Amino acid sequence: MDLEKRLPAEPAPAPAYVNETAPAPAPRAEGCLVVALRLPVRIVVLVLVVPVRIVWDALVVCGRFVFDRALRPLGRALAWLGRGIGAVLGFVGKALFVWPWVALWRFVLKPVGLGLLWLGHVLLVVPAVWVYRWILTPIGHGLAWLGRVLVVVPARWLYARLLTPLGHGIAWLARGVWWVLRGIGLGIWWVLRGIGIVVGTLLRWIFVVPVVALWRWVLAPVGRALVFVGREIGDALGHAWRIAGHISRAVWGFLGRLLKLIFVEPVRWVYRSLLTPVGHAVRDTLWRPVSRGARAVGHVARQAIGSVRESVREARADFRRMLFGTSREKVPVTGGAGARREPDTVRGRTLGSGTTPLTKD
Repeated sequence: MDLEKRLPAEPAPAPAYVNETAPAPAPRAEGCLVVALRLPVRIVVLVLVVPVRIVWDALVVCGRFVFDRALRPLGRALAWLGRGIGAVLGFVGKALFVWPWVALWRFVLKPVGLGLLWLGHVLLVVPAVWVYRWILTPIGHGLAWLGRVLVVVPARWLYARLLTPLGHGIAWLARGVWWVLRGIGLGIWWVLRGIGIVVGTLLRWIFVVPVVALWRWVLAPVGRALVFVGREIGDALGHAWRIAGHISRAVWGFLGRLLKLIFVEPVRWVYRSLLTPVGHAVRDTLWRPVSRGARAVGHVARQAIGSVRESVREARADFRRMLFGTSREKVPVTGGAGARREPDTVRGRTLGSGTTPLTKD
Protein backbone atom coordinates (compact mmCIF):
# COMPACT_ATOMS: atom_id res chain seq x y z
CA MET A 1 0.00 0.00 0.00
CA ASP A 2 1.48 3.28 -1.06
CA LEU A 3 0.89 5.47 2.00
CA GLU A 4 3.14 8.27 0.75
CA LYS A 5 1.17 8.85 -2.42
CA ARG A 6 0.66 12.55 -3.02
CA LEU A 7 -2.84 13.89 -3.43
CA PRO A 8 -3.75 14.59 -7.06
CA ALA A 9 -3.83 18.22 -8.04
CA GLU A 10 -7.20 20.01 -8.28
CA PRO A 11 -8.51 20.05 -11.85
CA ALA A 12 -8.26 23.44 -13.51
CA PRO A 13 -11.60 25.19 -14.22
CA ALA A 14 -12.91 24.76 -17.73
CA PRO A 15 -12.63 27.87 -19.96
CA ALA A 16 -15.76 29.83 -20.77
CA TYR A 17 -15.70 28.93 -24.45
CA VAL A 18 -15.88 25.14 -23.91
CA ASN A 19 -19.03 23.62 -25.33
CA GLU A 20 -21.54 22.78 -22.58
CA THR A 21 -22.69 19.65 -24.40
CA ALA A 22 -19.25 18.03 -24.05
CA PRO A 23 -19.19 14.85 -21.92
CA ALA A 24 -18.40 15.32 -18.23
CA PRO A 25 -14.88 14.34 -17.15
CA ALA A 26 -14.45 10.99 -15.48
CA PRO A 27 -14.32 11.03 -11.66
CA ARG A 28 -10.83 11.00 -10.27
CA ALA A 29 -9.52 7.84 -8.70
CA GLU A 30 -9.21 7.72 -4.93
CA GLY A 31 -6.40 6.03 -3.08
CA CYS A 32 -6.57 3.34 -0.41
CA LEU A 33 -5.82 5.87 2.32
CA VAL A 34 -8.90 7.89 1.39
CA VAL A 35 -11.18 4.83 1.50
CA ALA A 36 -9.64 3.58 4.75
CA LEU A 37 -10.13 6.98 6.41
CA ARG A 38 -13.63 7.64 5.06
CA LEU A 39 -15.39 4.51 6.41
CA PRO A 40 -14.56 4.88 10.16
CA VAL A 41 -15.19 8.63 10.04
CA ARG A 42 -18.65 8.08 8.58
CA ILE A 43 -19.49 5.37 11.13
CA VAL A 44 -18.46 7.56 14.08
CA VAL A 45 -20.26 10.60 12.70
CA LEU A 46 -23.43 8.55 12.05
CA VAL A 47 -23.49 7.29 15.64
CA LEU A 48 -23.14 10.86 16.91
CA VAL A 49 -25.63 12.45 14.50
CA VAL A 50 -28.61 10.03 14.79
CA PRO A 51 -29.74 11.17 18.31
CA VAL A 52 -29.26 14.79 17.33
CA ARG A 53 -31.39 14.34 14.19
CA ILE A 54 -34.17 12.58 16.15
CA VAL A 55 -34.31 15.38 18.73
CA TRP A 56 -34.12 17.97 15.94
CA ASP A 57 -37.12 16.47 14.09
CA ALA A 58 -39.13 16.40 17.35
CA LEU A 59 -38.30 20.05 18.04
CA VAL A 60 -39.24 21.01 14.46
CA VAL A 61 -42.65 19.34 14.77
CA CYS A 62 -43.30 20.97 18.16
CA GLY A 63 -42.19 24.35 16.86
CA ARG A 64 -44.46 24.10 13.82
CA PHE A 65 -47.40 23.11 16.02
CA VAL A 66 -46.81 26.01 18.43
CA PHE A 67 -46.34 28.44 15.56
CA ASP A 68 -49.48 27.32 13.68
CA ARG A 69 -51.77 26.94 16.71
CA ALA A 70 -50.61 29.73 19.02
CA LEU A 71 -48.16 32.23 17.62
CA ARG A 72 -49.80 32.80 14.23
CA PRO A 73 -53.36 33.45 15.64
CA LEU A 74 -51.85 35.61 18.38
CA GLY A 75 -49.88 37.55 15.80
CA ARG A 76 -52.95 38.07 13.65
CA ALA A 77 -54.96 39.27 16.66
CA LEU A 78 -52.17 41.64 17.70
CA ALA A 79 -51.84 42.90 14.12
CA TRP A 80 -55.59 43.55 13.91
CA LEU A 81 -55.51 45.29 17.30
CA GLY A 82 -52.49 47.31 16.24
CA ARG A 83 -54.18 48.37 13.00
CA GLY A 84 -57.26 49.49 14.96
CA ILE A 85 -55.21 51.38 17.53
CA GLY A 86 -53.10 52.89 14.75
CA ALA A 87 -56.19 54.05 12.89
CA VAL A 88 -57.65 55.62 16.06
CA LEU A 89 -54.34 57.26 16.97
CA GLY A 90 -53.92 58.47 13.40
CA PHE A 91 -57.36 60.03 13.39
CA VAL A 92 -56.77 61.62 16.82
CA GLY A 93 -53.34 62.82 15.74
CA LYS A 94 -54.74 64.38 12.58
CA ALA A 95 -57.57 66.00 14.52
CA LEU A 96 -55.23 67.38 17.20
CA PHE A 97 -52.08 68.24 15.26
CA VAL A 98 -52.46 68.09 11.47
CA TRP A 99 -55.80 69.73 10.75
CA PRO A 100 -55.26 72.81 13.03
CA TRP A 101 -51.87 73.47 11.43
CA VAL A 102 -53.30 72.97 7.95
CA ALA A 103 -56.11 75.40 8.69
CA LEU A 104 -53.62 77.87 10.21
CA TRP A 105 -51.39 77.59 7.14
CA ARG A 106 -54.20 77.76 4.61
CA PHE A 107 -56.30 80.55 6.11
CA VAL A 108 -53.74 82.62 8.11
CA LEU A 109 -50.07 82.10 7.28
CA LYS A 110 -50.40 81.71 3.52
CA PRO A 111 -52.49 84.88 2.96
CA VAL A 112 -50.24 86.84 5.33
CA GLY A 113 -47.14 85.49 3.61
CA LEU A 114 -48.47 86.36 0.15
CA GLY A 115 -49.30 89.87 1.37
CA LEU A 116 -45.82 90.31 2.88
CA LEU A 117 -44.25 88.94 -0.30
CA TRP A 118 -46.14 91.43 -2.44
CA LEU A 119 -45.28 94.26 -0.02
CA GLY A 120 -41.60 93.29 -0.03
CA HIS A 121 -41.62 93.14 -3.82
CA VAL A 122 -43.16 96.61 -4.03
CA LEU A 123 -41.01 98.20 -1.31
CA LEU A 124 -37.67 96.43 -1.83
CA VAL A 125 -37.33 94.61 -5.15
CA VAL A 126 -38.71 97.30 -7.45
CA PRO A 127 -36.57 100.13 -5.94
CA ALA A 128 -33.48 97.89 -5.86
CA VAL A 129 -33.92 96.97 -9.54
CA TRP A 130 -34.36 100.62 -10.44
CA VAL A 131 -31.21 101.63 -8.47
CA TYR A 132 -29.21 98.80 -10.08
CA ARG A 133 -30.36 99.61 -13.60
CA TRP A 134 -30.11 103.40 -13.59
CA ILE A 135 -27.37 104.11 -10.98
CA LEU A 136 -25.07 101.16 -10.25
CA THR A 137 -24.80 99.89 -13.84
CA PRO A 138 -23.55 103.24 -15.31
CA ILE A 139 -21.16 103.67 -12.37
CA GLY A 140 -19.85 100.12 -12.91
CA HIS A 141 -19.28 100.69 -16.62
CA GLY A 142 -17.36 103.89 -15.82
CA LEU A 143 -15.19 102.20 -13.21
CA ALA A 144 -14.50 99.30 -15.62
CA TRP A 145 -13.34 101.71 -18.36
CA LEU A 146 -11.19 103.64 -15.89
CA GLY A 147 -9.61 100.42 -14.58
CA ARG A 148 -8.89 99.22 -18.10
CA VAL A 149 -7.16 102.52 -18.96
CA LEU A 150 -5.20 102.87 -15.72
CA VAL A 151 -4.36 99.21 -14.91
CA VAL A 152 -4.83 96.76 -17.82
CA VAL A 153 -3.02 98.78 -20.54
CA PRO A 154 0.09 99.52 -18.39
CA ALA A 155 0.20 95.92 -17.13
CA ARG A 156 0.01 94.55 -20.68
CA TRP A 157 2.86 96.88 -21.80
CA LEU A 158 4.96 95.85 -18.77
CA TYR A 159 4.40 92.14 -19.52
CA ALA A 160 5.29 92.46 -23.21
CA ARG A 161 8.33 94.77 -22.87
CA LEU A 162 9.91 93.75 -19.58
CA LEU A 163 8.64 90.47 -18.06
CA THR A 164 8.76 88.39 -21.27
CA PRO A 165 12.50 89.07 -22.07
CA LEU A 166 13.38 88.55 -18.43
CA GLY A 167 11.51 85.20 -18.39
CA HIS A 168 13.30 84.01 -21.58
CA GLY A 169 16.70 84.77 -19.97
CA ILE A 170 15.79 82.91 -16.80
CA ALA A 171 14.57 79.91 -18.83
CA TRP A 172 17.86 79.76 -20.81
CA LEU A 173 19.83 79.84 -17.55
CA ALA A 174 17.61 77.13 -16.03
CA ARG A 175 18.18 74.82 -19.03
CA GLY A 176 21.95 75.08 -18.53
CA VAL A 177 21.66 74.31 -14.83
CA TRP A 178 19.32 71.37 -15.67
CA TRP A 179 21.96 69.69 -17.83
CA VAL A 180 24.48 69.91 -15.05
CA LEU A 181 22.10 68.58 -12.41
CA ARG A 182 20.89 65.80 -14.74
CA GLY A 183 24.41 64.39 -15.07
CA ILE A 184 24.93 64.43 -11.33
CA GLY A 185 21.53 62.78 -10.78
CA LEU A 186 22.29 59.99 -13.28
CA GLY A 187 25.54 59.19 -11.49
CA ILE A 188 23.84 59.08 -8.12
CA TRP A 189 21.01 56.89 -9.60
CA TRP A 190 23.49 54.32 -10.95
CA VAL A 191 25.25 54.12 -7.59
CA LEU A 192 21.96 53.71 -5.71
CA ARG A 193 20.78 51.11 -8.27
CA GLY A 194 23.85 48.96 -7.65
CA ILE A 195 23.40 49.23 -3.89
CA GLY A 196 19.70 48.33 -4.25
CA ILE A 197 20.50 45.26 -6.37
CA VAL A 198 22.99 43.99 -3.80
CA VAL A 199 20.68 44.65 -0.85
CA GLY A 200 17.67 43.11 -2.68
CA THR A 201 19.67 39.96 -3.48
CA LEU A 202 20.74 39.62 0.14
CA LEU A 203 17.20 40.15 1.43
CA ARG A 204 15.84 37.65 -1.11
CA TRP A 205 18.22 34.90 0.00
CA ILE A 206 17.80 35.72 3.68
CA PHE A 207 13.99 36.12 3.89
CA VAL A 208 12.10 35.30 0.68
CA VAL A 209 13.73 32.01 -0.29
CA PRO A 210 13.29 30.40 3.18
CA VAL A 211 9.67 31.58 3.37
CA VAL A 212 8.91 30.21 -0.10
CA ALA A 213 10.55 26.89 0.75
CA LEU A 214 8.61 26.70 4.03
CA TRP A 215 5.34 27.41 2.20
CA ARG A 216 6.03 25.01 -0.67
CA TRP A 217 7.39 22.03 1.25
CA VAL A 218 5.68 22.34 4.68
CA LEU A 219 2.63 24.60 4.89
CA ALA A 220 1.08 23.74 1.52
CA PRO A 221 1.14 19.92 2.08
CA VAL A 222 -0.19 20.34 5.64
CA GLY A 223 -2.91 22.67 4.37
CA ARG A 224 -3.95 20.26 1.64
CA ALA A 225 -4.09 17.45 4.21
CA LEU A 226 -6.24 19.56 6.55
CA VAL A 227 -8.53 20.52 3.65
CA PHE A 228 -8.88 16.88 2.70
CA VAL A 229 -9.70 15.85 6.29
CA GLY A 230 -12.21 18.71 6.65
CA ARG A 231 -13.87 17.84 3.35
CA GLU A 232 -14.16 14.21 4.33
CA ILE A 233 -15.63 15.14 7.72
CA GLY A 234 -18.12 17.47 6.01
CA ASP A 235 -19.13 14.77 3.53
CA ALA A 236 -19.48 12.31 6.41
CA LEU A 237 -21.68 14.77 8.33
CA GLY A 238 -23.93 15.30 5.30
CA HIS A 239 -24.20 11.58 4.63
CA ALA A 240 -24.86 10.84 8.31
CA TRP A 241 -27.48 13.63 8.50
CA ARG A 242 -29.38 12.17 5.55
CA ILE A 243 -29.25 8.63 6.96
CA ALA A 244 -30.28 9.96 10.39
CA GLY A 245 -33.24 11.66 8.73
CA HIS A 246 -34.47 8.34 7.36
CA ILE A 247 -33.92 6.69 10.74
CA SER A 248 -35.70 9.56 12.54
CA ARG A 249 -38.71 9.38 10.20
CA ALA A 250 -38.91 5.63 10.73
CA VAL A 251 -38.67 5.98 14.54
CA TRP A 252 -41.22 8.80 14.81
CA GLY A 253 -43.53 7.05 12.32
CA PHE A 254 -43.44 3.89 14.43
CA LEU A 255 -44.06 5.89 17.63
CA GLY A 256 -46.92 7.79 15.95
CA ARG A 257 -48.61 4.60 14.77
CA LEU A 258 -48.10 3.05 18.23
CA LEU A 259 -49.64 6.07 19.99
CA LYS A 260 -52.48 6.05 17.47
CA LEU A 261 -53.20 2.38 18.18
CA ILE A 262 -52.91 2.83 21.97
CA PHE A 263 -54.74 6.14 22.49
CA VAL A 264 -56.40 7.56 19.37
CA GLU A 265 -58.17 4.47 18.06
CA PRO A 266 -59.74 3.53 21.47
CA VAL A 267 -60.91 7.11 22.00
CA ARG A 268 -62.31 7.22 18.48
CA TRP A 269 -64.05 3.86 18.98
CA VAL A 270 -65.53 5.03 22.32
CA TYR A 271 -66.71 8.26 20.71
CA ARG A 272 -68.28 6.55 17.68
CA SER A 273 -69.69 3.44 19.39
CA LEU A 274 -70.71 4.77 22.82
CA LEU A 275 -70.81 8.53 23.15
CA THR A 276 -72.45 9.27 19.79
CA PRO A 277 -75.45 6.85 20.27
CA VAL A 278 -75.85 8.01 23.90
CA GLY A 279 -75.78 11.63 22.80
CA HIS A 280 -78.33 11.00 20.07
CA ALA A 281 -80.60 9.16 22.54
CA VAL A 282 -80.32 11.99 25.09
CA ARG A 283 -81.01 14.51 22.38
CA ASP A 284 -84.07 12.67 21.03
CA THR A 285 -85.59 11.52 24.34
CA LEU A 286 -84.71 14.37 26.71
CA TRP A 287 -83.34 17.53 25.14
CA ARG A 288 -85.82 17.99 22.29
CA PRO A 289 -89.00 17.38 24.44
CA VAL A 290 -87.60 19.67 27.13
CA SER A 291 -86.80 22.37 24.60
CA ARG A 292 -90.27 22.07 23.01
CA GLY A 293 -91.90 22.28 26.45
CA ALA A 294 -89.76 25.28 27.35
CA ARG A 295 -90.75 27.03 24.13
CA ALA A 296 -94.47 26.27 24.80
CA VAL A 297 -94.15 27.57 28.39
CA GLY A 298 -92.41 30.68 27.12
CA HIS A 299 -95.14 31.28 24.56
CA VAL A 300 -97.86 30.88 27.21
CA ALA A 301 -95.95 33.16 29.58
CA ARG A 302 -95.58 35.83 26.88
CA GLN A 303 -99.31 35.65 26.16
CA ALA A 304 -100.13 35.92 29.89
CA ILE A 305 -97.78 38.88 30.30
CA GLY A 306 -99.40 40.53 27.25
CA SER A 307 -102.86 40.01 28.74
CA VAL A 308 -101.72 41.48 32.06
CA ARG A 309 -100.20 44.49 30.31
CA GLU A 310 -103.41 45.06 28.34
CA SER A 311 -105.50 44.81 31.54
CA VAL A 312 -103.19 47.28 33.32
CA ARG A 313 -103.34 49.67 30.36
CA GLU A 314 -107.20 49.52 30.32
CA ALA A 315 -107.40 50.01 34.10
CA ARG A 316 -105.07 53.03 33.89
CA ALA A 317 -107.18 54.51 31.08
CA ASP A 318 -110.41 53.98 33.10
CA PHE A 319 -108.81 55.63 36.14
CA ARG A 320 -107.67 58.61 34.02
CA ARG A 321 -111.21 59.00 32.55
CA MET A 322 -112.69 58.80 36.04
CA LEU A 323 -110.41 61.60 37.33
CA PHE A 324 -110.13 63.99 34.34
CA GLY A 325 -113.12 63.05 32.20
CA THR A 326 -113.13 62.24 28.51
CA SER A 327 -111.36 64.50 26.02
CA ARG A 328 -113.17 66.20 23.10
CA GLU A 329 -113.24 63.98 20.09
CA LYS A 330 -111.59 65.39 17.01
CA VAL A 331 -113.71 65.76 13.89
CA PRO A 332 -112.13 63.72 11.12
CA VAL A 333 -111.24 65.65 7.99
CA THR A 334 -112.15 63.98 4.74
CA GLY A 335 -110.09 64.23 1.62
CA GLY A 336 -106.74 63.38 3.11
CA ALA A 337 -104.34 65.29 5.32
CA GLY A 338 -103.81 68.10 2.81
CA ALA A 339 -107.52 68.75 2.04
CA ARG A 340 -108.90 72.23 2.91
CA ARG A 341 -112.04 72.61 4.98
CA GLU A 342 -114.96 74.06 3.01
CA PRO A 343 -118.47 74.99 4.21
CA ASP A 344 -121.12 72.38 3.61
CA THR A 345 -123.07 74.19 0.90
CA VAL A 346 -124.86 73.00 -2.12
CA ARG A 347 -123.58 75.72 -4.43
CA GLY A 348 -119.96 75.97 -5.25
CA ARG A 349 -117.87 78.93 -4.16
CA THR A 350 -117.49 81.71 -6.70
CA LEU A 351 -115.57 84.96 -6.69
CA GLY A 352 -118.72 87.10 -7.02
CA SER A 353 -120.81 85.41 -4.35
CA GLY A 354 -120.80 86.44 -0.71
CA THR A 355 -121.51 83.00 0.70
CA THR A 356 -117.96 82.27 1.86
CA PRO A 357 -117.25 82.42 5.59
CA LEU A 358 -114.94 85.43 5.11
CA THR A 359 -117.46 87.61 3.12
CA LYS A 360 -120.68 86.49 4.78
CA ASP A 361 -122.69 89.37 6.41
